[in-house]
Amino acid sequence: MSKVAILTDSSAYLPKSFCEELEIGVVPLSVNFEGNTYLDGVDISATDLYTRLLTANTIPTTSQATVQQFVDAFRELRKQGKEIFYMGISSGISGTMESAYQAVKEFPGEPIEVMDTRLVSMALSFMVLTVARAAKAGATLAECKALAEATYPKIGVYFTVDTLTYLHKGGRINSAKRLLGSALNLKPLMEIREGKIELVESVISRKKAIARMLQLVEKQVGDTKPVRVSVFHALCEQEALELQAMAEERFRPVENILSEVSPVIGSHTGPRTISIAFMAG
Repeated sequence: MSKVAILTDSSAYLPKSFCEELEIGVVPLSVNFEGNTYLDGVDISATDLYTRLLTANTIPTTSQATVQQFVDAFRELRKQGKEIFYMGISSGISGTMESAYQAVKEFPGEPIEVMDTRLVSMALSFMVLTVARAAKAGATLAECKALAEATYPKIGVYFTVDTLTYLHKGGRINSAKRLLGSALNLKPLMEIREGKIELVESVISRKKAIARMLQLVEKQVGDTKPVRVSVFHALCEQEALELQAMAEERFRPVENILSEVSPVIGSHTGPRTISIAFMAG
């Protein structure tokens, strides 16, 4: 049994089978929608949220995980004698990291590390998986932290959305704002860069945006081996399966994971978001 407990948050939306196999703990963020508050991935599923959004008159808001949630999670793991490493959603996207930093202050001198990964979704999950596998093999807390830091430069993620409405109203776009005037006829291609959502370019159709994502991943990956990829989506599974198959043919990855965009992230990107994350080396 690993001495180091690995924690992440629900923005990663790592398939449950991985969490169970590697004993990865998940702290949920919250989605506020139509007068109710739901714990991300606990009280509301991705499919449920995106289906409801198709006919909703309102757009969800989200809330960061609270300090108390982290205190409770840390306390329970410390009771089990675990050292703790939390790798969380980028502070450039959510205030959840600040809650984690505040919670650590309740455990002075105890072996708890908190890392702002500057990542989200399956890009974050690739870091978490890498470190969790090392922890299961016996890596120390210091080794886990060093591995996470070394892993960051190997990871990237690209995505496209069906509409910029959700990102705009949620205040989650930076350079993409300049597209708002012309977005009706364009599909934005974006990435998570240094912890924030940034525009890469815009193309004239969704099909071209998806093809371009593959090209950009190929450019990033080069001849590096091994390669891991993950396609994840918000209510567009068939497109995601097609993109996953194309990624399999092009990269021959050692790991090819199909997942969904978490409700808390999808609240800001909207239905029909499609993404590809990768880890090279």
